[in-house]
Amino acid sequence: MVGNLNERQIAKKAQKIREDIIRSLVAAGSGHSGGPLGLADIFAALFFSILHLKPEEPEWKDRDVLIMSNGHCAPVLYAAMAERGFFDVEELKSLRKFGSRLQGHPERLALPGLETTSGPLGCGLSQAAGFAYSLQYLDHNTQRFVYCVLGDGELNEGNIWEAAMFAGKYRLSQLVAIVDRNNIQISGSTEAVMPLEDLKGKWESFGWHVQEIDGHNIESIVEAASMARAITNRPSVIIAHTIPGRGVDFMENDYKWHGMVPNEEQAKRALEEIRASDGRIL
Repeated sequence: MVGNLNERQIAKKAQKIREDIIRSLVAAGSGHSGGPLGLADIFAALFFSILHLKPEEPEWKDRDVLIMSNGHCAPVLYAAMAERGFFDVEELKSLRKFGSRLQGHPERLALPGLETTSGPLGCGLSQAAGFAYSLQYLDHNTQRFVYCVLGDGELNEGNIWEAAMFAGKYRLSQLVAIVDRNNIQISGSTEAVMPLEDLKGKWESFGWHVQEIDGHNIESIVEAASMARAITNRPSVIIAHTIPGRGVDFMENDYKWHGMVPNEEQAKRALEEIRASDGRIL
């Protein structure tokens, strides 16, 4: 149900997830590199320490819910699901192919284990808030949590802040948002396109409990999720500072890799760098 791996083992899973992201993107020939690589540590922690789930029983009634609002980062979600045993890792090679279960954005009805279909940015937090409201006020089920992963560029969308107001008003304590604060979006840096800071203050003003962490430190990720679950009177948000393209030096912090994929030669170099890390917390 809940993974029981230690910090070192989870870091090794993140390494494998990064390798599979590169392989799947090369096979697809299109997609997004920067965000998925930057999120690998968070998704390794989610799938191997934080989430209550059963890969062999995706519709398990007591499972936690994971909603990926920034659906274009699907390669990291698929790689983590495959590593956790939801489907065979070989299927990752079908990413974005016609008829594949692994489309460019998660499609709920295509793949068991996906909770929502994503596409237009800004919708995921509303979906997550609705799910959390249902658990808290209709089902009176206090055991399940709803986690929603958001991109920081996505916070430009007004729908996000409508959901934030809703969650704050109803004190949705079973809702945990994770903001991938990597400071880039498709057309440049977030602060150049549409400044977000003071981001912590913004969320607090909407009634949320806020934590800021290093999104590449497994211990910090797991501890932040534990703290979020302990907050019983309001929703929680974890602002996770990450490096887009993490683990591949020519991709790191370069917004151009937001929506690009490596060619064969670049992929070979990327895999060599990722393997050389040997699962260290980079």
